[in-house]
Amino acid sequence: MTDKKATLSVGDKSIELPIYSGNAGPDVIDVRALAQHDVFTYDPGFLSTAACESKITYIDGDKGVLLHRGYPIEQLAELSDYLEVCYLLLNGELPSKEQNKQFHDTVKNHTMLHDQMRNFFNGFRRDAHPMAIMCGVVGALSAFYHDQMDVTDARQREITGHRLIAKMPTIAAWCHKYSIGQPFMYPRNDLSYAENFLYMMFGTPCEEYEPNPVLAKAMDRIFILHADHEQNASTSTVRLAGSTGANPYACIASGIAALWGPAHGGANEAVLEMLAEIGDEANIETFIAKAKDKDDPFRLMGFGHRVYKNFDPRAKVMRETCYEVLAELGLENDPLLRIATRLEQIALEDEYFIERKLYPNVDFYSGIILKAIGIPTSMFTVIFAMSRTIGWFSHWNEMVSGDYRIGRPRQLYTGATTRDYPQN
Repeated sequence: MTDKKATLSVGDKSIELPIYSGNAGPDVIDVRALAQHDVFTYDPGFLSTAACESKITYIDGDKGVLLHRGYPIEQLAELSDYLEVCYLLLNGELPSKEQNKQFHDTVKNHTMLHDQMRNFFNGFRRDAHPMAIMCGVVGALSAFYHDQMDVTDARQREITGHRLIAKMPTIAAWCHKYSIGQPFMYPRNDLSYAENFLYMMFGTPCEEYEPNPVLAKAMDRIFILHADHEQNASTSTVRLAGSTGANPYACIASGIAALWGPAHGGANEAVLEMLAEIGDEANIETFIAKAKDKDDPFRLMGFGHRVYKNFDPRAKVMRETCYEVLAELGLENDPLLRIATRLEQIALEDEYFIERKLYPNVDFYSGIILKAIGIPTSMFTVIFAMSRTIGWFSHWNEMVSGDYRIGRPRQLYTGATTRDYPQN
């Protein structure tokens, strides 16, 4: 914090507003006093508004920096695993070896779903989108695990966090199995978090399935790279829902609903749809020209990022992982993936893309990896939601652990003023 102040002149009023400094990032002006003067700020999309104070994740979009509790994402992706990152986001520090083992064991012991939830899935149409199913099932967790939902009790919040981290892969995999008409696969506690997810996704009762370690490593990195991303639309939704005192399962379900929007969580799915639209390497130049034409509605998906004005630090890790997966599966010559490789080369060499800093982002590479592994595009956002649950929960937990108020944004009203109802 600081003693600096800003002075705002509104008509004949002069209003002093305190300026706060965080440990990193720009200063913020505390505008709460404006309400006392019957004046409010107008900031559609909250692009210039800090709605909370947080110690979890820091992003510097100009420098391409992403830190979780101070640790660079590149180091976490290389040296850690997803569950250790979960522990870090929840608790603020990396675990000791003993704490790490205990946390892994705790999560493994919560992977099962209440058996009655099998019946809940049957209420959905088989052709329902997996995100629709996931949103409903996660919200319904509050009906099956209502014994630990006192948001004022730190221990109950901790248990709920463990349950969510553990059960989300089971829910996600069952959403897939239900949509294709295959039997649900129960989790195996002898497998790692990523291995267990692949087993429940692709295993069947007919034959033994052993997860490929290269693919499991790739999945674990995808989970890490999507674990949290500061105050994005879905995280802000979770915080706003949580500010009412709503139970954590309902809050996470609200985050899933927000993530489902194509402008947020559907970007990697859009990459695959774009590659399918291009269709053949021979068409690439035509589509590049369309992308450069400001009057053409076509856009290259998976390039550039709203937050990162230079490069997406997660994309560097995903690029390396992408080529490891393609080599392992012998898919270097897959037609769709060859289109993606050529697009990547153009984006890194063409002055048009370089000047505008339209580099491939994490969604570009993660979409290719998920397709190569055999995961249908309808499941891409489900996997994103599964990964992001720890970030949502950590932000919710941080908020309810402190002094918070119910969210209540204001508005600039431009509708009709008072008028009388017609008598005739």
